[in-house]
Amino acid sequence: MKYLKTIGFNSNQPIGRGFNYPYDTAMSSDGRIFVLNRSGSANNKGMRIQICTFDEDWLGEFGNGTFERPVSMAFDGRDLLYLTDEILNEIKVFDNEGNLVRKLGSNGNGSGTLRGPAGIAVDKEDNLYVVEQYSNQVHKLTRDGKSILMWGEEGSGDGQFNLPWGVTLDSEGNVYVADWRNDRIQKFTAEGVFIAAFGESGDGKGQFSRPSSVAVNDDGLIFVADWGNERVQVLGPDGGFHMFLNGEGSLSKWALEWLEVNQDEFQARKGSDLVLGDLPAHLRTPYHIGSQTDQLFWGPVSVKLDQDGRLYVTEHSRHRIQIYESS
Repeated sequence: MKYLKTIGFNSNQPIGRGFNYPYDTAMSSDGRIFVLNRSGSANNKGMRIQICTFDEDWLGEFGNGTFERPVSMAFDGRDLLYLTDEILNEIKVFDNEGNLVRKLGSNGNGSGTLRGPAGIAVDKEDNLYVVEQYSNQVHKLTRDGKSILMWGEEGSGDGQFNLPWGVTLDSEGNVYVADWRNDRIQKFTAEGVFIAAFGESGDGKGQFSRPSSVAVNDDGLIFVADWGNERVQVLGPDGGFHMFLNGEGSLSKWALEWLEVNQDEFQARKGSDLVLGDLPAHLRTPYHIGSQTDQLFWGPVSVKLDQDGRLYVTEHSRHRIQIYESS
């Protein structure tokens, strides 16, 4: 994988260009990038979706203050954007200009209801696959929110989950779930039949620590946001280890423009030690290493692929997106 560029920089403002704890990205059919800002404040100001391009043109934003705890997004074939909210137990549906079209789901159990919706994916027929973390299940719904199928239960066996978080589909319609607390990826048919499980707890090859998101490209490579290990792990189509991505972040166009007009901050940055030095043994953890090394991933919460197969890694703690392509 070849590093291409970084988009974004930290902004604590509730409006305007700049990210505040971004959690996910989604790409519309015309290639625009929609970025979900979850915000780190106690209130919901600043929780919004921003729109930009690969060349870092900022196009606007919408939804400010209308979410409680947004998690994930996906477009369907009609260019409608679906966004999950784990507190409101609902999915908000927007058109590709940011206008609210409808809401799906409600509190409680049963057909059409949602409990802690997190990851979301859309198949070729515009059916929705929603991970319900508090029900430990995958819920398949129509685009209008009618329940089609549910599978899963709490546990660590095949087809069982423990706070599942992310979900994606491959080109054949198979379903991949980031089984967060079980530290693995599970693969199913579109009907919920278990196929395979990849990974175990740990920090070695083929091991995960709280994987939060998964994506699969046209070649069958599986990209996993190995959140607790502060890295992205790439698996082969058979689930075997392929490679690690640890981060190669650089200053984005937005960051450079901001520093140019804030020279005091620019000088302070140039004088800062942004590369990890020696740490005491008890601080040599992925979290501490990532937090003190500017180019490395810190909080890689989401992995997504665009129409050209480029990989977008959203880092909530560094308020940016790193982009890679197959080399």
